[in-house]
Amino acid sequence: MGQAYVHGYSPRENQRLQDQANVLVELLHADTHYQKGSRVLEAGCGVGAQTVTLARNSPTASFTSIDISTASIAEATNAVQSAGLDNVRFEKADIFNLQYAPESFDHVFVCHVLEHLSRPAQALKALKKLIKVGGSITVIEGDHDSAYFYPDSEAARLAIHCQVELQRRAGGNALIGRELYPLLRQAGFDAINVSPRMVYVDASKPGLVNGFTKDTFTAMIEGIRGAALAAELIHASTFDEGIRDLYRTTKADGVFCYTFFKAIAARK
Repeated sequence: MGQAYVHGYSPRENQRLQDQANVLVELLHADTHYQKGSRVLEAGCGVGAQTVTLARNSPTASFTSIDISTASIAEATNAVQSAGLDNVRFEKADIFNLQYAPESFDHVFVCHVLEHLSRPAQALKALKKLIKVGGSITVIEGDHDSAYFYPDSEAARLAIHCQVELQRRAGGNALIGRELYPLLRQAGFDAINVSPRMVYVDASKPGLVNGFTKDTFTAMIEGIRGAALAAELIHASTFDEGIRDLYRTTKADGVFCYTFFKAIAARK
């Protein structure tokens, strides 16, 4: 899809993506359902972290899930097969060079993909051509500047900024959640509805403490330590302090918040 995936393709990253998807199913996908017989394109399926939920929520819809990474498709195939689902077909493809006929799909689903692209509006325009008139696109993205926490920590915020800067240098945008409405307008979609989905975590929610604050967000920031130091974005001691402070938010008196944005729009 034209950009380097800043998080890499390690088994640790695979597990982090699966953890994130599992813990956020209700928040992000309680309202994600497709009608019987619908043909749905999942653009950028990665390791299938979202694919399993999509296929399970809409067992009578048919999914074509694509990704540019052969290794990711293999992982996604295993995930779907392990879940006992048979309504997904995987294909290796590039969003910017799709070979499907115009209006081939009733719906398109894109999750955590636009943030890695240098031309997100062009990607949306390319996908729009594949949607039947009256069909829809669903886009989900995060925004790393939406992260805030208690106790507050300048070091933690600097460590998070390293992730934002590395993604920018790779051609992506870790703050893209806030831009979904204008991007979809620019791509020519209609009836755009964007809803913020806040993940709020305190000690009364142990599943989110472990599944999101520790295993998803902090693990993501911790995973870019080598790249951040190599790029001389931060001193090692400051980065390590920031990671310790992010883990500190998981204690009994800690709080962590992060906002995803889910957009649904129509092709007129």
